[in-house]
Amino acid sequence: MGKEYTLQEALKLAIKAEKDSMDFYRKAASVATNERAKKVLELLANEEVGHLKAFFDHYKGGDFGDLTSYMQSPADEKNPTYMQLLKVLDGNMVEKKALELALGEEKACIGQYTQLAQGVVDPAVRAVFERVVKETQGHYDLIESEYAHIMAMVHETDQDIYVRE
Repeated sequence: MGKEYTLQEALKLAIKAEKDSMDFYRKAASVATNERAKKVLELLANEEVGHLKAFFDHYKGGDFGDLTSYMQSPADEKNPTYMQLLKVLDGNMVEKKALELALGEEKACIGQYTQLAQGVVDPAVRAVFERVVKETQGHYDLIESEYAHIMAMVHETDQDIYVRE
């Protein structure tokens, strides 16, 4: 049986995850040289800001201080994905590597939040996790599409949708 999270515990987890993702995307965007990838990374960072604000509005704890201060606080450089990003900054294809890291992180988040949602009895708490899963899946799809573009793979909009007999 999974751990039962209170709504406040779920919000705290979501706030931390969104802040870490926001910091990751902002850092990746700041070093991206490919303009299209930079815009995608900035878009993702801004979406994380929106998610962070939405979760913060319902959080009653004082762990994070006020929203503005928390958003402006330094990135958690001990976050494993952020650490990996910092390691690849000196190499080539930073966008490719950042997107690969982002794909892995978003996929892990989908799995984690899906599992947590299944173990939660309280419908309001389950809704928090399910919302994160849905939004994270959208991020994954966007990142996957941009990765395919950067790698010069056939983009889904270029695929022939007609099957011939």
